[in-house]
Amino acid sequence: MKMPRFAALATTLLLAAGAALFGAGQAAAAARADFGYVALGDSYSSGVGAGNYDSGSGACKRTPRAYPALWAASHAPQTFSFVACSGARTNDVLAHQLTPLNSGTDLVSITIGGNDAGFSDVMTTCVLQSESTCVSRVNEAKAYVNSTLPGRLDQVYNAIESRSPNARVVVLGYPRFYKLNGTCTTGLTEGERAAINGAADHLNAAIAKRAADHGFAFASVAGAFTGHEICSGSAWLHSVNWLNIGESYHPTAAGQSSGYLPVFANAA
Repeated sequence: MKMPRFAALATTLLLAAGAALFGAGQAAAAARADFGYVALGDSYSSGVGAGNYDSGSGACKRTPRAYPALWAASHAPQTFSFVACSGARTNDVLAHQLTPLNSGTDLVSITIGGNDAGFSDVMTTCVLQSESTCVSRVNEAKAYVNSTLPGRLDQVYNAIESRSPNARVVVLGYPRFYKLNGTCTTGLTEGERAAINGAADHLNAAIAKRAADHGFAFASVAGAFTGHEICSGSAWLHSVNWLNIGESYHPTAAGQSSGYLPVFANAA
Protein backbone atom coordinates (compact mmCIF):
# COMPACT_ATOMS: atom_id res chain seq x y z
CA MET A 1 0.00 0.00 0.00
CA LYS A 2 1.39 3.42 -0.91
CA MET A 3 2.22 6.09 1.63
CA PRO A 4 0.27 9.34 1.19
CA ARG A 5 1.67 10.75 -2.04
CA PHE A 6 1.54 14.39 -1.01
CA ALA A 7 3.13 13.76 2.39
CA ALA A 8 5.77 11.14 1.60
CA LEU A 9 9.43 11.95 2.04
CA ALA A 10 10.23 10.79 -1.46
CA THR A 11 7.81 13.33 -2.87
CA THR A 12 9.34 16.07 -0.75
CA LEU A 13 12.77 15.25 -2.07
CA LEU A 14 11.48 15.12 -5.63
CA LEU A 15 9.91 18.53 -5.27
CA ALA A 16 13.09 19.99 -3.83
CA ALA A 17 15.22 18.63 -6.65
CA GLY A 18 12.69 19.59 -9.29
CA ALA A 19 12.35 23.08 -7.91
CA ALA A 20 16.08 23.62 -8.24
CA LEU A 21 16.07 22.50 -11.88
CA PHE A 22 12.73 23.63 -13.25
CA GLY A 23 11.13 25.95 -10.72
CA ALA A 24 8.83 25.10 -7.82
CA GLY A 25 5.58 25.34 -9.78
CA GLN A 26 6.72 23.02 -12.54
CA ALA A 27 8.14 20.51 -10.05
CA ALA A 28 4.89 20.39 -8.09
CA ALA A 29 2.95 19.74 -11.26
CA ALA A 30 5.39 17.04 -12.34
CA ALA A 31 5.19 15.30 -8.96
CA ARG A 32 1.46 14.78 -9.30
CA ALA A 33 1.25 14.44 -13.06
CA ASP A 34 0.16 10.81 -12.92
CA PHE A 35 -1.82 10.95 -9.68
CA GLY A 36 -5.25 9.30 -9.79
CA TYR A 37 -7.96 9.70 -7.13
CA VAL A 38 -11.28 7.81 -6.96
CA ALA A 39 -14.02 8.81 -4.48
CA LEU A 40 -16.46 6.01 -3.66
CA GLY A 41 -19.28 5.69 -1.16
CA ASP A 42 -22.63 6.96 0.00
CA SER A 43 -24.30 10.32 0.65
CA TYR A 44 -21.69 11.40 3.19
CA SER A 45 -19.14 11.32 0.37
CA SER A 46 -21.41 12.55 -2.44
CA GLY A 47 -22.25 15.61 -0.33
CA VAL A 48 -25.97 15.32 0.39
CA GLY A 49 -26.86 18.20 2.68
CA ALA A 50 -24.24 20.56 1.27
CA GLY A 51 -26.36 21.80 -1.66
CA ASN A 52 -25.32 22.96 -5.14
CA TYR A 53 -25.78 19.48 -6.59
CA ASP A 54 -24.46 18.58 -10.01
CA SER A 55 -27.53 18.06 -12.15
CA GLY A 56 -25.66 15.44 -14.15
CA SER A 57 -25.33 13.25 -11.06
CA GLY A 58 -29.10 12.79 -10.78
CA ALA A 59 -30.30 11.02 -7.64
CA CYS A 60 -26.68 10.48 -6.53
CA LYS A 61 -26.61 14.19 -5.54
CA ARG A 62 -22.91 14.80 -5.96
CA THR A 63 -21.75 18.33 -5.25
CA PRO A 64 -18.51 20.32 -5.61
CA ARG A 65 -18.98 21.16 -1.92
CA ALA A 66 -18.33 17.55 -0.88
CA TYR A 67 -14.95 16.72 0.66
CA PRO A 68 -13.71 14.61 -2.32
CA ALA A 69 -14.35 17.43 -4.78
CA LEU A 70 -12.87 20.02 -2.43
CA TRP A 71 -9.72 17.95 -1.98
CA ALA A 72 -9.38 17.37 -5.71
CA ALA A 73 -9.85 21.08 -6.42
CA SER A 74 -6.96 22.00 -4.12
CA HIS A 75 -4.59 19.14 -5.09
CA ALA A 76 -5.26 18.89 -8.84
CA PRO A 77 -4.83 15.16 -9.43
CA GLN A 78 -4.47 14.26 -13.07
CA THR A 79 -7.56 12.05 -12.84
CA PHE A 80 -10.45 12.39 -10.40
CA SER A 81 -13.38 9.99 -10.54
CA PHE A 82 -16.22 11.06 -8.25
CA VAL A 83 -18.72 8.20 -8.16
CA ALA A 84 -20.09 8.32 -4.60
CA CYS A 85 -23.88 8.18 -4.62
CA SER A 86 -26.66 9.03 -2.21
CA GLY A 87 -28.30 5.96 -0.72
CA ALA A 88 -25.46 3.62 -1.67
CA ARG A 89 -24.98 0.36 0.18
CA THR A 90 -22.08 -2.03 -0.08
CA ASN A 91 -23.74 -3.94 -2.93
CA ASP A 92 -24.18 -0.67 -4.86
CA VAL A 93 -20.48 0.08 -4.57
CA LEU A 94 -19.70 -3.39 -5.88
CA ALA A 95 -22.18 -3.14 -8.75
CA HIS A 96 -21.82 0.47 -9.86
CA GLN A 97 -18.78 2.29 -8.47
CA LEU A 98 -15.67 0.21 -9.07
CA THR A 99 -15.12 0.82 -12.80
CA PRO A 100 -12.74 3.82 -12.36
CA LEU A 101 -10.38 1.78 -10.15
CA ASN A 102 -7.27 0.36 -11.81
CA SER A 103 -3.66 -0.49 -11.08
CA GLY A 104 -2.68 3.15 -11.55
CA THR A 105 -5.09 4.51 -8.92
CA ASP A 106 -3.12 6.20 -6.14
CA LEU A 107 -5.81 7.31 -3.71
CA VAL A 108 -9.29 6.01 -2.83
CA SER A 109 -11.75 7.45 -0.33
CA ILE A 110 -14.99 5.83 0.85
CA THR A 111 -17.80 6.12 3.36
CA ILE A 112 -20.03 3.06 3.37
CA GLY A 113 -21.99 0.94 5.82
CA GLY A 114 -24.51 3.37 7.26
CA ASN A 115 -27.24 2.50 4.77
CA ASP A 116 -26.55 -1.23 5.11
CA ALA A 117 -27.13 -0.84 8.85
CA GLY A 118 -30.48 0.88 8.24
CA PHE A 119 -29.56 4.49 9.00
CA SER A 120 -32.68 5.97 7.41
CA ASP A 121 -35.11 3.56 9.05
CA VAL A 122 -33.47 4.01 12.46
CA MET A 123 -33.91 7.77 12.30
CA THR A 124 -37.48 7.52 10.99
CA THR A 125 -38.38 5.14 13.81
CA CYS A 126 -36.81 7.34 16.46
CA VAL A 127 -38.45 10.53 15.19
CA LEU A 128 -41.94 9.06 14.84
CA GLN A 129 -42.21 6.43 17.57
CA SER A 130 -41.59 5.94 21.28
CA GLU A 131 -38.25 5.92 23.05
CA SER A 132 -38.47 2.19 23.72
CA THR A 133 -39.22 1.47 20.06
CA CYS A 134 -36.36 3.73 19.01
CA VAL A 135 -33.88 2.00 21.31
CA SER A 136 -35.08 -1.40 20.12
CA ARG A 137 -34.52 -0.39 16.49
CA VAL A 138 -31.07 0.96 17.34
CA ASN A 139 -30.18 -2.33 18.98
CA GLU A 140 -31.40 -4.20 15.91
CA ALA A 141 -29.09 -2.09 13.76
CA LYS A 142 -26.17 -2.77 16.10
CA ALA A 143 -26.84 -6.49 15.87
CA TYR A 144 -26.66 -6.23 12.08
CA VAL A 145 -23.36 -4.40 12.39
CA ASN A 146 -22.04 -7.25 14.52
CA SER A 147 -23.30 -10.13 12.42
CA THR A 148 -23.53 -9.11 8.77
CA LEU A 149 -21.83 -5.80 8.00
CA PRO A 150 -18.22 -7.01 8.46
CA GLY A 151 -18.64 -9.53 5.66
CA ARG A 152 -20.21 -6.93 3.39
CA LEU A 153 -17.34 -4.51 4.06
CA ASP A 154 -14.82 -7.26 3.34
CA GLN A 155 -16.37 -7.76 -0.09
CA VAL A 156 -15.99 -4.06 -0.90
CA TYR A 157 -12.48 -3.78 0.51
CA ASN A 158 -11.34 -6.95 -1.26
CA ALA A 159 -12.64 -5.57 -4.55
CA ILE A 160 -10.78 -2.28 -4.04
CA GLU A 161 -7.57 -4.15 -3.20
CA SER A 162 -7.93 -6.38 -6.24
CA ARG A 163 -8.43 -3.52 -8.68
CA SER A 164 -6.04 -0.98 -7.11
CA PRO A 165 -3.43 -2.91 -5.13
CA ASN A 166 -1.07 0.07 -4.80
CA ALA A 167 -3.63 2.67 -3.75
CA ARG A 168 -3.76 4.52 -0.48
CA VAL A 169 -7.30 3.74 0.74
CA VAL A 170 -8.89 6.08 3.29
CA VAL A 171 -12.08 4.84 4.93
CA LEU A 172 -13.93 7.66 6.66
CA GLY A 173 -16.41 7.20 9.49
CA TYR A 174 -19.62 8.94 10.48
CA PRO A 175 -20.18 11.72 13.05
CA ARG A 176 -22.19 11.44 16.24
CA PHE A 177 -25.44 13.25 15.58
CA TYR A 178 -26.24 14.88 18.91
CA LYS A 179 -24.69 17.00 21.61
CA LEU A 180 -26.23 15.57 24.76
CA ASN A 181 -27.80 18.02 27.22
CA GLY A 182 -27.46 20.64 24.53
CA THR A 183 -29.65 23.41 23.20
CA CYS A 184 -32.54 21.27 21.91
CA THR A 185 -35.72 21.62 23.94
CA THR A 186 -38.04 19.56 21.71
CA GLY A 187 -37.80 16.51 19.52
CA LEU A 188 -36.08 13.31 20.59
CA THR A 189 -35.50 12.41 24.21
CA GLU A 190 -32.00 12.42 25.67
CA GLY A 191 -32.26 8.65 25.88
CA GLU A 192 -32.94 8.43 22.15
CA ARG A 193 -30.11 10.82 21.34
CA ALA A 194 -27.69 8.85 23.48
CA ALA A 195 -28.74 5.59 21.83
CA ILE A 196 -28.23 7.04 18.35
CA ASN A 197 -24.80 8.41 19.29
CA GLY A 198 -23.87 5.02 20.70
CA ALA A 199 -24.94 3.36 17.47
CA ALA A 200 -22.69 5.72 15.49
CA ASP A 201 -19.75 4.79 17.70
CA HIS A 202 -20.58 1.11 17.31
CA LEU A 203 -20.75 1.41 13.53
CA ASN A 204 -17.50 3.36 13.36
CA ALA A 205 -15.70 0.78 15.50
CA ALA A 206 -16.79 -2.03 13.20
CA ILE A 207 -15.76 -0.12 10.07
CA ALA A 208 -12.41 0.82 11.61
CA LYS A 209 -11.68 -2.82 12.48
CA ARG A 210 -12.39 -4.05 8.95
CA ALA A 211 -10.38 -1.20 7.43
CA ALA A 212 -7.38 -1.95 9.65
CA ASP A 213 -7.52 -5.66 8.81
CA HIS A 214 -7.21 -4.73 5.13
CA GLY A 215 -4.35 -2.32 5.74
CA PHE A 216 -6.51 0.71 4.98
CA ALA A 217 -6.45 4.00 6.88
CA PHE A 218 -9.53 4.72 9.00
CA ALA A 219 -10.24 8.42 9.46
CA SER A 220 -12.63 9.23 12.30
CA VAL A 221 -14.65 12.45 11.99
CA ALA A 222 -16.19 12.22 15.47
CA GLY A 223 -13.62 14.57 16.95
CA ALA A 224 -13.94 17.09 14.15
CA PHE A 225 -17.71 17.28 14.65
CA THR A 226 -17.51 17.56 18.45
CA GLY A 227 -19.10 20.89 19.34
CA HIS A 228 -20.89 20.95 16.00
CA GLU A 229 -23.48 18.23 16.50
CA ILE A 230 -27.22 18.81 16.38
CA CYS A 231 -28.22 20.59 19.63
CA SER A 232 -24.80 22.24 19.89
CA GLY A 233 -25.93 25.67 18.73
CA SER A 234 -23.31 25.51 15.97
CA ALA A 235 -24.38 22.41 14.06
CA TRP A 236 -22.60 21.08 10.98
CA LEU A 237 -25.41 18.55 10.55
CA HIS A 238 -28.98 19.06 9.42
CA SER A 239 -31.66 18.04 11.88
CA VAL A 240 -34.89 16.54 10.59
CA ASN A 241 -36.16 18.63 7.68
CA TRP A 242 -39.72 17.75 6.69
CA LEU A 243 -39.51 19.94 3.58
CA ASN A 244 -36.38 18.16 2.35
CA ILE A 245 -36.29 14.88 4.24
CA GLY A 246 -33.34 13.51 2.26
CA GLU A 247 -30.97 16.12 3.71
CA SER A 248 -31.89 15.30 7.30
CA TYR A 249 -28.97 14.11 9.44
CA HIS A 250 -26.39 14.87 6.75
CA PRO A 251 -23.46 17.29 6.93
CA THR A 252 -23.97 20.87 5.85
CA ALA A 253 -21.50 22.56 3.52
CA ALA A 254 -19.53 23.55 6.63
CA GLY A 255 -19.60 19.94 7.80
CA GLN A 256 -17.99 18.90 4.54
CA SER A 257 -15.39 21.68 4.33
CA SER A 258 -14.53 22.01 8.04
CA GLY A 259 -15.37 18.52 9.27
CA TYR A 260 -14.71 15.88 6.63
CA LEU A 261 -12.17 17.68 4.43
CA PRO A 262 -9.40 18.30 6.99
CA VAL A 263 -9.75 14.78 8.38
CA PHE A 264 -9.45 13.30 4.90
CA ALA A 265 -6.57 15.60 3.95
CA ASN A 266 -4.62 14.52 7.02
CA ALA A 267 -5.13 10.85 6.17
CA ALA A 268 -4.54 11.12 2.42
